[in-house]
Amino acid sequence: MALLPIIYAPDPRLKIKCRPVETVDQSVRDLTRDMLETMYAAPGIGLSAPQIGDTRRILVCDVTREGEDRQPIQLVNPEIVWSSDELYLAEEGCLSLPDHFAEIERPSEVRIRYLDQQGESQEMSADGLLAACVQHEMDHLEGILFVDYLSPLKRNIILRKMKKLKRQKEAA
Repeated sequence: MALLPIIYAPDPRLKIKCRPVETVDQSVRDLTRDMLETMYAAPGIGLSAPQIGDTRRILVCDVTREGEDRQPIQLVNPEIVWSSDELYLAEEGCLSLPDHFAEIERPSEVRIRYLDQQGESQEMSADGLLAACVQHEMDHLEGILFVDYLSPLKRNIILRKMKKLKRQKEAA
């Protein structure tokens, strides 16, 4: 297992639309395991492949709280097959935009079709925080960041701060 470097916005790799996984093989299973380790260490509740520089449609998440047994979820080629009309408003953050948060409204329930770790097609239902997390990570697979839902003014303020942070890190 290995910790993977997380890419920070603004980085053009975060805006790439990811390609489907052709075969769920050992390399995909190893990647999802490393992604989970990276997500837990960050710490975060979700991580998508483009955030670690991979352009395949893969994401991991775990919304359990501290003190609860972990319930990692690994989704390959996820697609939303149903979403509720009812909306869920929650504060979102992102490992690629550390220390920045905003309230984002998303469907409160979704049904997702995906490939499991054996390459078998599965479906799962999610609501509340898990639904928001999965939708957030699936957005990454389309090259969408949570700040893309904000007004241009708010988005630009956050991205300018991220550019400044990146310059400071490069200078150090």
